[in-house]
Amino acid sequence: MERLEAKQVKGHTYYSYSKWAWVDNRCRRVWQKYLGKLEDIVAAVHGGGPAPVSAEVFQWGLSQALWQEATRAELVEHIDRHCPKRRQGLTTGQYLVIAAINRAISPRSKRSMWDWFSQTVLRRHLPAGSPAALNSQRFWDHMDAVKPEAATAIWKDLLKDVVDREGIDLSSICYDGTNFYTFLDTFNTRCSLAVRGKNQQGRDNLRQVSYALCCAADGQLPLFYDVYEGNRNDSRQFSLVLERFHQFYRELAGGAAVVPETTLIFDKGNNSADNFRLLDSLTLKFVGSVKPNEHPELAQVPHSDPRFVVCASPGLKGAKAFRVTKTVAGSERVRVVTYNPNLAKTQWMTVQNDVAKASPRLSELQGRLAGRAAGLIKGGKRPTRASVEQKCRSILRRQHLKDAIQVTIEGDPKGHPQLNYVIATDALDRIAETHLGKTILISNRSEWTDERIIEAYRSQFLIEAVFREMKDRMTGSWWPLNHWTDSKLRVHGLYCSMAQLLRSVMWRRIHQAGLDISLRRLLSQLEDIREVINLYPKRRKAAKMRQQTVLTRMSKVQKRLVVILDLERKG
Repeated sequence: MERLEAKQVKGHTYYSYSKWAWVDNRCRRVWQKYLGKLEDIVAAVHGGGPAPVSAEVFQWGLSQALWQEATRAELVEHIDRHCPKRRQGLTTGQYLVIAAINRAISPRSKRSMWDWFSQTVLRRHLPAGSPAALNSQRFWDHMDAVKPEAATAIWKDLLKDVVDREGIDLSSICYDGTNFYTFLDTFNTRCSLAVRGKNQQGRDNLRQVSYALCCAADGQLPLFYDVYEGNRNDSRQFSLVLERFHQFYRELAGGAAVVPETTLIFDKGNNSADNFRLLDSLTLKFVGSVKPNEHPELAQVPHSDPRFVVCASPGLKGAKAFRVTKTVAGSERVRVVTYNPNLAKTQWMTVQNDVAKASPRLSELQGRLAGRAAGLIKGGKRPTRASVEQKCRSILRRQHLKDAIQVTIEGDPKGHPQLNYVIATDALDRIAETHLGKTILISNRSEWTDERIIEAYRSQFLIEAVFREMKDRMTGSWWPLNHWTDSKLRVHGLYCSMAQLLRSVMWRRIHQAGLDISLRRLLSQLEDIREVINLYPKRRKAAKMRQQTVLTRMSKVQKRLVVILDLERKG
């Protein structure tokens, strides 16, 4: 039985709503809800209740989704199993999970970690987090607890759990390497990983760290990674990674997958005779590419050659190919020569652009040489034939320019070198007809059709997309990098790889549910879902301010994401 009760206190009438029931053969009040004065009730009925004093806004959608993926993968448990500590504050696993989720959302330095953490729902899941616990020194202390062998074991346990639970298809695996520049001091002798080398971002003046990755074509899921010296050659690193990955993969598969049924996909930078022989000894199937200048007889085949057959696959529209079989490194390999008209168009525009840039530079050099021969230019070092040749090589260093622009250097009677050049239209036509749009693939999958080999190689773009994501200054996971010892750089590589893993699993889950959106849009949509806690004035005799929690208004896509990821029930 429920009642509306009134109570007189100092001449004022206060109302409450209560429920009564029989308890121990007596009618007793079970609960009571205070309603206030009559005017308070009227105001509440008409929506005129007290306005919030303030509101707190927290990042909810993306941090909740990634925390849920980390919980599902038992990430904290895997780390703590290999890096145990006393029951005091946050565990090593919790520190690394915070770092991984931060890298997947909005990478911050360890000094700024609390500022970010305190504005997310992670604070609710990890109540031990505090400004003192999340300062940079505490992070460094726990990173030092992760030894190289522990990091390897953590990653192996984590991947086995994810692959088994999610049913990841391991039939196609892409491999590639990249590098990340750092701002480590030149004279820092505590770090051997960061060294100078050819940087892919053009920062050759900085020390860099290299990063190799094997990822599944299914969902761009990272399977195996390695952090190594920034000046190590790709083909040399490939052989080192290959044996370690092979052993890792056998343990990961646990007999559920046959290694020869897996196809490894890699680019031409990893080629060498020793590497091909190593692939044979490990019984690994592969699809790769070779440099056209290593096979001039195939590179010179015109696109109109009758051996080319148009591909029927919808995904290879306009492409055509033919195959030959040749012995490489002691075994027969299939060579598939492909022509892609879209690639040819892009490459032709690139060549034209390179010619347009090189011509004015050659003209300027020609004018300076003529001016010196005429006595108009007298200062500076006198040019020689060798110095002019070196300058021309620098101007024509782009691919195909040496053939597209023909240069001649002659000396006048006084020994001044003179430059003449001409754009060779015949050579440009020959390049367009034979080289542009052409890719030469190599594989030991002789039983596959040309189309299947081409489609397998094109999946290499997946790992290139992973590297672009990791380097993206808005959504990337690698920078900022403020560590200066080898041990911390390796742990940095571990939690950056974990960040990519959490993203990939979440993105794969979305695609399996039929929602086809890019990873960038997925992150953006979840990022925009916020949790708002409205704080109301304290009621009479109440110890705390009254709170009301709501989520920001969501779009149709956001609502669907919440349902697919089952966030609202658990958030």
